Amino acid sequence: MHIKEEKAERHTLAVIVDNEPGILARIAGLFTARGYNIESLTVSEITDDKSVSRITIVTSASAHVLEQIVAQLDRLVPVHKVRDLTAEGDHVERELALVKVVGTGDHRIEALRLSEVYRARVVDATISSFVFEVTGTTEKIDKFIELMSEVGLIEVARTGIVAIARGKEAA
Repeated sequence: MHIKEEKAERHTLAVIVDNEPGILARIAGLFTARGYNIESLTVSEITDDKSVSRITIVTSASAHVLEQIVAQLDRLVPVHKVRDLTAEGDHVERELALVKVVGTGDHRIEALRLSEVYRARVVDATISSFVFEVTGTTEKIDKFIELMSEVGLIEVARTGIVAIARGKEAA
């Protein structure tokens, strides 16, 4: 008997939920209880009356496991809709990072030059440090951080991925 192992692929899920206490814990608990990993998680209210929230979850799973995740999320009472943006096709993903760099002289000049190339904005500056704000794909953020580590990177804070489908359909 030969069991074929499915390849895990990265998927971005948009989950529309009632904004009620404990819903995030229930969703995270669902992943934890079944041994699924959450790579990125962001949450925000999406209605004027703050009654509905959008949870964006990035996870890696095989097609079979992802099918189970979506089905289990759909069964939770406060969940209105679950969309696999990756499977549906074209969507836009962005992440924001705050990157603190310390340096003087050439390192300071190089940090500023790199920030221009990556369209990072200086949001705080002192005589010896900068805090840059950079947005873009995860790959862009990763590369910016990698380059800044060579000129004095000391701290990074990242938001996690937010995503939205292209076209006229709402989540």
